[in-house]
Amino acid sequence: MNVLILGSGGREHAIAWKISKSQDLTNLYVAPGNAGTSDVAQNVDVSATDFEQVKAFVLQKEIGLVVVGPEQPLVDGIVDYFGKDPDLINTLILGPSARASLLEGSKDFAKNFMKKYNVPTAAYQSFSRDQLEQAKAFLRQLKPPYVLKADGLAAGKGVLIANDFEQAEKALTDMLVDEKFGVASEVVVIEEFLDGMECSVFAITDGTDYKILPVAKDYKRIGEGDTGLNTGGMGCVSPVPFVDEGFMQKVESKIIKPTIKGIQMENLKFNGFLFLGLMNVDGEPYVIEYNIRLGDPEAQVILPRVKSDFLELCLGAAKNELASTSIEINDEYALSVIAASGGYPEKYEKQKQISGLDEELGAMIFQAGTTKDNRNITITSGGRVLAVTAMAENIKQAREKAYHALEKIHFEKIYYRKDIGKDLLE
Repeated sequence: MNVLILGSGGREHAIAWKISKSQDLTNLYVAPGNAGTSDVAQNVDVSATDFEQVKAFVLQKEIGLVVVGPEQPLVDGIVDYFGKDPDLINTLILGPSARASLLEGSKDFAKNFMKKYNVPTAAYQSFSRDQLEQAKAFLRQLKPPYVLKADGLAAGKGVLIANDFEQAEKALTDMLVDEKFGVASEVVVIEEFLDGMECSVFAITDGTDYKILPVAKDYKRIGEGDTGLNTGGMGCVSPVPFVDEGFMQKVESKIIKPTIKGIQMENLKFNGFLFLGLMNVDGEPYVIEYNIRLGDPEAQVILPRVKSDFLELCLGAAKNELASTSIEINDEYALSVIAASGGYPEKYEKQKQISGLDEELGAMIFQAGTTKDNRNITITSGGRVLAVTAMAENIKQAREKAYHALEKIHFEKIYYRKDIGKDLLE
């Protein structure tokens, strides 16, 4: 089978790497891909959000399955586009419809969905620009810290946590009045703050059946000790020591099953990945957010732990035949550290030559913000440049392997946190 993966990040490199190992694969393409995906697949100069371009390539190369990596094409309706086009009737696509994608694309939609189907989540209210005074009044009813979320997609940066009322009031004005996140913050969801330990649970589903993928914990802040600005993620660990069998039983019974039931009751077409951002509050799971694709950097620790044929799982979900597939998980720990451009998540420089990728590293390198220059040398092209993932029997050994590999990789102003996974050793 010929497979096309849409996207260009570390998540897509990890998906491509995993699918490339399948015996059912004939040809693998990534659009547009990065310098890393070109090692396991053929990159193609096609935009993931240009549906006509995607269609032309799918027909030209007789693609049997399209795997959509990032959220934007899903929210924009690429699955609906494929479903309505008679030329694409024989091409499978893995991802939810535009309406189902509102579970990620609109925080307000997701919160109302959770409320309707009794999925445990933080107390909340949503406000638009003309409701600024009501929003401030709601803030006064809550205890600090305060959580403010842009309703729409904001590249993983649309959540602000304010420690006092004045800070929250300013953040609210920045978002609603000054459009800090553009159209994404035309509506803002204000939530009560949940105090607990955060983790991410993933499942692949065909809208009826599901298979639970490995659990992960990511590190969002730029600075060590979880300080500084929010990022797309600076590292990740899987499995998570504070997520035990009892907690996962609660996640399945209180969150996954009601969510799948809601998807069916709302008649949402959902063939793809369900990403549950959770808070463990005294042993009880609460949903912080839904995402409708694999996470990045979570994919870089989850997929190395999946022993099963990943293409087979993807096809099962796309064909509504997931019940006939099986999943096997490696019980080793995977730890991933992100190497970023100096200055990220604010202003940073690009086109810095990367060295050390050809050395024996004892770890997997999943590239994200990389490209090749005219001399075929790998250079930086983004804020989060690559993820170094190591596997071992425990977190301590996985940490040592990942950081040992990172010491051999260089580019100008390279930055990475030194404390990924350290909190889980204590």
